[in-house]
Order: sequence, then structure tokens, then C-alpha cells
Amino acid sequence: MKKLLTLLLVLVFTSTAFSQEKTKKNIFKSLYTDFLKYGTVYGAGDMSNSIEAAERSYFVRTGESQSLYDIPVVVDNTPSYPFDYRIGFGIRKLARFSYERKPKNYYDGTENQLAFAAPTSAFKGLEYQIHFEKERWRGEDFQNHNLFLKHTGKYHIFKIQSREVDKINLEFFSVEARARLPIGKKFSISAGVIARGHERAYGYNPIEIWLNETQTFTDPDGNPILGPDGNPQEFPLNTWYTLGFDYGYSDHYTTYTDANTGEETQDWIWKDADGNIVAYSDLDFRENVFTDLMNRYNGEQWELLDPWVEVAPIVGFDYYHYKNNFWLHAYGNYILPMHRYIKGDEKFSYLNRNNWGEGGLILDNKLEQWNDYSAGVNFGWKVGKNLGIFVEGEYSKMWDSELFRSTVGINYTFK
Repeated sequence: MKKLLTLLLVLVFTSTAFSQEKTKKNIFKSLYTDFLKYGTVYGAGDMSNSIEAAERSYFVRTGESQSLYDIPVVVDNTPSYPFDYRIGFGIRKLARFSYERKPKNYYDGTENQLAFAAPTSAFKGLEYQIHFEKERWRGEDFQNHNLFLKHTGKYHIFKIQSREVDKINLEFFSVEARARLPIGKKFSISAGVIARGHERAYGYNPIEIWLNETQTFTDPDGNPILGPDGNPQEFPLNTWYTLGFDYGYSDHYTTYTDANTGEETQDWIWKDADGNIVAYSDLDFRENVFTDLMNRYNGEQWELLDPWVEVAPIVGFDYYHYKNNFWLHAYGNYILPMHRYIKGDEKFSYLNRNNWGEGGLILDNKLEQWNDYSAGVNFGWKVGKNLGIFVEGEYSKMWDSELFRSTVGINYTFK
């Protein structure tokens, strides 16, 4: 997908150049004017200490004598992480609204401008950002990217974006085309279609489905065994502990005898594939081992699925008023509940997120549509020469994910 979108960007830019003049001189002049002029190539990074524990933690282990009752060895178990860092590079050409300020003396790719979220832009024409970065946070490495292309005209909006934020498991791409209708100089509405793709299986939980699969049994005459309600009685097809068998664990029936009372109890000891004891009862195995197996199973099942692509209508509005002492920018996007998948298995799509139950997928249930939307506001008011009030906020809802940020500020300057 990265290569595809990068290619699209190149094709747009080069086609613009070739549409002007066929001479080499005019090709490069047009490429510079339409693409590079006012654009910035950047490379930047940062480095800082990682998080440190407020208090150190310890545990003890058996000493060299291997006796449980000799002096144990105290081991420092405090988590320690290498320094955090981020390295990024790219090229960008993004216009700022009049109230937006350049956050630093240089660009590093982390700027959160409204060109990404607001339907319209600060100017009519082409905007873009091609950004790649690598970061380490709390000892884990992540790779992120943001490929963004937007063209805004008086009567149209066209946008392509591919975004990955590895740290929060967010990855998607979208292509949208809208007709835009200006109403006066400050307000506009837009409507069109958006296509979105994602690899994450929103609304699909394989382990829950596996645990809810059922089966029926028959009597010697071949008739189904009936339950109290007179219907065929269903029994679990996959008991929870059999997942341990699938991953090489084994259970061993054991009798425990209380040394003081002589009372006997029975349970199951669990061992891994190497014969090491990992749990001393079924409850111990379920609480301390089974959870990791559930997550492992889910990860493996999700890897078997192809990515999804769905299309839906989208509408939006944008209001922008700016004066030096007062400004208001409000915008919103709404993806209508008319989603249609054009790629990926619809059975495991978000349309079936509530259609799984005992026995698997409930086939008689209808596909369930959903609403996705985003909205934001940027408000500033300079009251006289001393006081300033500022409010910024943005909220987005996509499938199961909710993203929001908000800031409020009051400034008073003595003069």
C-alpha cells in the first residue's frame, strides 16, 4: 500500500508537469511550481530518557545450595528500558490557517495540522505530505508513516491518505472524492464517497467464537438428545482447556494429601511441551497460562484474514471565520451507515460484529450498519490587549476506535 500511494503521488505530480508543455524546460518548471514550490524536505529526530520506576522491585530465588530454607538470593527485578528515540524524514507542502502557528523553528513530521482532518483547506490547490519514521518507546521499536495527498478546489475535494501509528495498532488507508458547495465566504458543505481499507479485524474475536461453538448428540436410535425445552440440546464443541492441548500442554491427574489431616483432594497438574510444571490446578492454568494462549490464538487467526476495503457515502461541513482578535473554525465529517465491502470476507467484517453467538455465526441475523464521524473546533478570542481565551478540540470515531484531543488556554499579559 505504501508503494501504491507513493506511485499515485508521483503520477499526479508528473502528469501535472506533462500536461503543460512538452519541452524539458517547461516540464521541470511546472514540476517546481505545482509540486516543490513552498514545499519542505525535512529530516529530524529526538532522543530522551525512557520511563523509570518510582520504586525498585525485587524477588528472591534459591541460592547455590538449592535448599529452599537457606539464605536466598535477592534479585533486582525493576524494569529498565533503553532511551527513547524517533527518527523521521519526508517532504511536505501543507498550508496553515491564519490562526495556526508553526510549532517549532523547523518541521519534523509530527505537526498535527487541520489540513489532515478538516474537509476544506487554507488554500485552493495541492497539498501533500510523505512521511516515514522509526521510533523506540519503552524498549519496543515501531515504524510509522503518513502518506497524504489533498486537492481542494472551489467545487471539489479529493484526498488520499495512508496512515500507520504502530504504537497504538492503528493502520488504514482512505480515498475520498467530494463535491463542494460554498455558501457565502465562510461556510461550505460537501458530499461524496469514501473508500477505506484496514487490516485490523474490527468486531471479530476468534477465541470467543471458538469457545461458543456447539454440537448435538444423538441416542442409539439416531435421534437428537432433547433439552428441557424440547429442542435438540447443544453441548460445547471446544472446552476451554483443550486449547492448551493444541499448543503442546498436557494435564496430569494428581492427588494431594494434607500432611496434617490426611485429607485428599484431586486436581490436574499442567506441564509444557518440555515437561516443566506450569500450573498446579486447572484454575491455576486458566488464570495464569490460558490468557496468553487466547491472545496467541487470536493473533494467528487474524493473520489468516485478508485486508478489508469498504465504501460508503460521506458528507461534511466547514465554517471558518478569522479576525486578528477573534476566530472560529468548526468542521465535521459524517460517514453514512451505508457501508459496503468490496474486498475481504464479509463474514468476518464489522457488519457481523454482533452476529456471533453460541454455535458460531447466526446466519439469520441481518448485517448491522454503523456510524463513523469526526468533528473539531478551534476558537480564539483576544479580549482587549491583555486577555486571550483559546479552545481547541477534535473527536473521531472509526469502527471500534475513538480518538480525541482537547486543549483549553487562558493567557493574560501584563502591559
